[in-house]
Amino acid sequence: MNVNQSAPPVPPFGQNQPIYPGYHQSNYGGQPGPAAPATPYGAYNGPVPGYQQAPPQGVPRAPPCSGAPPASAAQVPCGQTTYGQFGQGDIQNGPSSTAQMPRVPGSQQFGPPLAPVVSQPAVLQPYGPPPTSTQVTAQLAAMQISGAVAQAPPPSGLGYGPPTSLASASGNFPNSGPYSTYPQSQAPPLSQAQGHPGVQPPLRSAPPLASSFTSPASGGPRMPSMPGPLPPGQGFGSLPVSQANRVSSPPAHALPPGTQMTGPPAPPPPMHSPQQPGYQLQQNGSFGPARGPQPNYESPYPGAPTFGTQPGPPQPLPPKRLDPDAIPSPIQVIEDDRNNRGSEPFVTGVRGQVPPLVTTNFLVKDQGNASPRYIRCTSYNIPCTSDMAKQAQVPLAAVIKPLARLPPEEASPYVVDHGESGPLRCNRCKAYMCPLMTFIEGGRRFQCSFCSCINDVPPQYFQHLDHTGKRVDAYDRPELSLGSYEFLATVDYCKNNKFPSPPAFIFMIDVSYNAIRTGLVRLLCEELKSLLDYLPREGGAEESAIRVGFVTYNKVLHFYNVKSSLAQPQMMVVSDVADMFVPLLDGFLVNVSESRAVITSLLDQIPEMFADTRETETVFAPVIQAGMEALKAAECAGKLFLFHTSLPIAEAPGKLKNRDDRKLINTDKEKTLFQPQTGTYQTLAKECVAQGCCVDLFLFPNQYVDVATLSVVPQLTGGSVYKYACFQVENDQERFLSDLRRDVQKVVGFDAVMRVRTSTGIRAVDFFGAFYMSNTTDVELAGLDGDKTVTVEFKHDDRLNEESGALLQCALLYTSCAGQRRLRIHNLALNCCTQLADLYRNCETDTLINYMAKFAYRAVVSSPVKTVRDTLITQCAQILACYRKNCASPSSAGQLILPECMKLLPVYLNCVLKSDVLQPGAEVTTDDRAYVRQLVSSMDVAETNVFFYPRLLPLTKSPLDSTTEPPAVRASEERLSSGDIYLLENGLNLFVWVGASVQQGVVQSLFNVSSFSQITSGLSVLPVLDNPLSKKVRGLIDTLRAQRTRYMKLIVVKQEDKLEMLFKHFLVEDKSLSGGASYVDFLCHMHKEIRQLLS
Repeated sequence: MNVNQSAPPVPPFGQNQPIYPGYHQSNYGGQPGPAAPATPYGAYNGPVPGYQQAPPQGVPRAPPCSGAPPASAAQVPCGQTTYGQFGQGDIQNGPSSTAQMPRVPGSQQFGPPLAPVVSQPAVLQPYGPPPTSTQVTAQLAAMQISGAVAQAPPPSGLGYGPPTSLASASGNFPNSGPYSTYPQSQAPPLSQAQGHPGVQPPLRSAPPLASSFTSPASGGPRMPSMPGPLPPGQGFGSLPVSQANRVSSPPAHALPPGTQMTGPPAPPPPMHSPQQPGYQLQQNGSFGPARGPQPNYESPYPGAPTFGTQPGPPQPLPPKRLDPDAIPSPIQVIEDDRNNRGSEPFVTGVRGQVPPLVTTNFLVKDQGNASPRYIRCTSYNIPCTSDMAKQAQVPLAAVIKPLARLPPEEASPYVVDHGESGPLRCNRCKAYMCPLMTFIEGGRRFQCSFCSCINDVPPQYFQHLDHTGKRVDAYDRPELSLGSYEFLATVDYCKNNKFPSPPAFIFMIDVSYNAIRTGLVRLLCEELKSLLDYLPREGGAEESAIRVGFVTYNKVLHFYNVKSSLAQPQMMVVSDVADMFVPLLDGFLVNVSESRAVITSLLDQIPEMFADTRETETVFAPVIQAGMEALKAAECAGKLFLFHTSLPIAEAPGKLKNRDDRKLINTDKEKTLFQPQTGTYQTLAKECVAQGCCVDLFLFPNQYVDVATLSVVPQLTGGSVYKYACFQVENDQERFLSDLRRDVQKVVGFDAVMRVRTSTGIRAVDFFGAFYMSNTTDVELAGLDGDKTVTVEFKHDDRLNEESGALLQCALLYTSCAGQRRLRIHNLALNCCTQLADLYRNCETDTLINYMAKFAYRAVVSSPVKTVRDTLITQCAQILACYRKNCASPSSAGQLILPECMKLLPVYLNCVLKSDVLQPGAEVTTDDRAYVRQLVSSMDVAETNVFFYPRLLPLTKSPLDSTTEPPAVRASEERLSSGDIYLLENGLNLFVWVGASVQQGVVQSLFNVSSFSQITSGLSVLPVLDNPLSKKVRGLIDTLRAQRTRYMKLIVVKQEDKLEMLFKHFLVEDKSLSGGASYVDFLCHMHKEIRQLLS
């Protein structure tokens, strides 16, 4: 329990009491709202259990002084950075002191429930008879009240409140942006179209769910207000009830506008909504889920309500704003999915199942379709016709991660060896044998499910069929029973018809003045001595088959002979960088265990050899050229690890100039900042891909290095870029060494080619990610690791059939770390639909956002950023308008109705629009934007989810002995309480925010200092202390870091400190300093766009 607050003796207003299956509530405008569903969000249409929601988190803190921060506040000290030297403050959305309206009990039955109602045991309650159904209206106008006096709630029946129109929550949109101000009369009121919550089948065969917002009436007396804000995530009840499908506004004649009412009017009659022909009653997700008071959580407002007394005189109310708790909450959706779908394994045997969210921990059982860890789709039910797809505007795409790492409880794909004959394939379309193929004629032939061609079964592969037409050995063969498996490739699948040699790693170290001065070279050489023992190896191999080589460079290149027979390494210098060649073959690439002594000697000598260097200029393209030529001479694929510090300005191919120009931002020429300066690097990348030479680049810049150009080769070869701006050994060594270890040790497929085949009716038309394409079908990757994804977009080329569905097969041909040529196959069957409702019911918003972000980030190279932003907003509006027009029950234009599966689309899309690539703040450098742009291009769905909507975890609220991570709160300043400590992570950054009123004991336990003022702002490591809180927080940080593909550097931020601007940049529900809209404002804007499309 927070020491500063007492628990409320009874549950707070605006929340279902924990006894009855529902509680009649009055809205601010007095209209009866729709009923609350059994759980606000039933697992994307999964079964709806009746569980109590997780507790509310955070208490809004008092608003700090308004006004822009001092100039110094925006300055971030070098070394305390986010994406390198990066970060952007946020003007806060304004922690409103949102008033909460008292409830009016009542009981109205809207007819019998359509499905079984989950009931919960009753407990004693101090109120009248339990209502039989709940009617709740989303609070559209959580009024901003300062110092209002607490009043008792009105008696049952007083159901009318003030007119509510929606004012912008944090000012108007800037006129220059794609938004316009939202007139009060057009505010999207929030309500929820409701249906009966009954138990849904897990396969989403229920009608589409919709979340909708309803307009309050204009007029009526004001309800007495309660002081204190509604706690995060609190609003509607979470108990199961029987519900009306739609409750609309009360009749216009109920109250003339502006009338002040003195006596209690009769309660409004129950309303029955017309039901759209062809649709069952709709159920939808609750926007502000009820969260009961729970241990260790503050009460939502001081004092307790008195029930049954008459209200005092009405209080005057300042301008209203949309209550953030009444709009869809990502935190609630994530939490509900975890509760509903985290306990059962996800079995892939059924076609077109939507998997649990990426934020849910679940086990996968492969029974014929690829695990969602390998493939996730934007929709698992594809429209049958291209016209229908165009109408809906939902992109049909798959995010494929062919070499994804699996948790230890799940088996890696089986390796199938068909000997010299190789894997069995369709003669026409070349699809590989899979569970989707149909055997006919007693097993002597099979029909390809992709192109319908009938093929003979080779004699050695023949097997009889059982009475169902299935081969009797189906479950003994991975390729006939599993969605993912591997084939050993024959020599026909190898370059030049000969099996490949094991790959090689070449470490190429910048030894210019900058690299030596910062201590980078010494640190790197020291680490490599031990790291070379951990090169990736196959299965149970005792040692890695990978050979290694070493190059150092500044304006010239130094190659090293580390042959095992030498007593000392030998250095050879190549100064003709314009015509690069490798001066030695024998002794350059060696086996680590054989040449251990010579390698150690070399790594000891390198820092000493260049200790007194004054050479500041470097080359870059010739270094990659040299590594590629070395691999070509050794006739093997491999990876170059480049450690580079500065803009390559020395005379050589690929020389660059400083072209950084912030004046281009928001002009038509802004796209040139993302384009490479010269074509040299594209040509070089093409040669690298042909050789199977993948490049990983570690950058240590102190100023502009033109990441847009330097990252071209890593991007096109399937490599990675790491960036450590203003590198300092004491601050950044842990992050750099952790990234390096992980990068060197991770399993990589070399010299890879990937092709995605589809059944007749759709085809792959577009690809996003880090790869090269020399034709329209083959994705070529010099290297592919378990973190990289390839995103594929599909379009119709014919009509699809509902019965046969749509099939995808991803085939990846690659060389393993041991030099074995393999084919990895992933198969996925999707449903097809003739009703738009089925499409909207089976979408996955996280995957949709992943695709849209990649689409937008690629487009900024060729289009003005404003055009790209407008395109995204228009597409989102079209998707939602099509749903509103074709799937939702008829309702007033004042309602914003969102499909259940897409109710988070606006909040997530707004995060993409506000991201640094599409809307940079003043301190975001051009290099930061280029870095993030290439990073996102190959992110998987889980990474983009947390990157665009960071996780904010309160550290001091959950019990110290709890082993689970604390429940997250929404990413908004309103959720921060100055008496608490929060941890924020987005996959690249990690912040610990310390409130100014945190208890002294907590400060002592975590930071080992006696008061808040003594905490060092910008601290990057927490002291190791022997107490439960310190152990818990450090353990949580380690757990989060282990979940992410890159090491997240910690930054401690104190409330009201200059670094807080950097932290607030990640509170994405608030308005941003760079002009990005708050979530509330963006939702209003989207509603306006949708209404324009519909009218």
